[in-house]
Amino acid sequence: MSDAAQPTAAEVRAAAEAVKTALDRHLAAVERRSGEEDPAVYDAFNELAAAAEAYDELLYDRYDEVTPFEIPGEDTLPPYTGPEEPSALSVLIRRDYAVAEPQRLMAQARRVEAADEEAPDVEASGTVHGALGLLFGEFEPDEIASRHKEFGLEEGDSTLWVTAADESADPGEWLEAPFEEVDPERVVCRFDVSTVFDEEFDDDIEDDEDIDDIGDIEDDEGRDDEDGDGDPTELDGDLDTDLDGDLDTDLDEDDEPARPEADR
Repeated sequence: MSDAAQPTAAEVRAAAEAVKTALDRHLAAVERRSGEEDPAVYDAFNELAAAAEAYDELLYDRYDEVTPFEIPGEDTLPPYTGPEEPSALSVLIRRDYAVAEPQRLMAQARRVEAADEEAPDVEASGTVHGALGLLFGEFEPDEIASRHKEFGLEEGDSTLWVTAADESADPGEWLEAPFEEVDPERVVCRFDVSTVFDEEFDDDIEDDEDIDDIGDIEDDEGRDDEDGDGDPTELDGDLDTDLDGDLDTDLDEDDEPARPEADR
């Protein structure tokens, strides 16, 4: 950041005072908490987080210094304040994809064009954005999600929000801006899918496998030394003795293997 754009010392001081004020408000809200999901506590928490983040940024820009506080992200939704018996629902879905194989994508679009007798003379499948328009116009989003690899796409994050409403919207009312007026406090439930969760799950599996390996080693050691006297070679010695005894009884007088006698 250039010197001209740096915040002044007074601005940093004002941000610090805002943090102090937000701290007092948050403590007061906690002391007056009316339940586990008191909206006043939630609001005070957000105000404190915003004030602390603003102060941290100004402090760094002005003095190249940071605070020891980590502002947590919003992993959970605010308390539900919608109708107890919703008469209408909206399902908001977002799925992200990466175009991993453009040639495969356009090849699939050409198949759609070839099968469409009423397709225009201008081929849309020759470009990536044209191919995407063809495929998403031909297939339902759920089918594309289940067959994304066939279309040369790679899945990214996805989320689904179910929101409650007092009444159904009029036809065409929100089509121009479908996601602008989403009230988090009216979200009944949400479902998120991300590779971040997969990585955390893989880490847990690796930790469990390490623990299992240690257990296997301990079990092997226990079997080798069942009497606990610290001599895991006793079993091998017994086996050697038995084998030597069997061989000795099968030798003739010339130390050659004796030929077994047939029953007569």
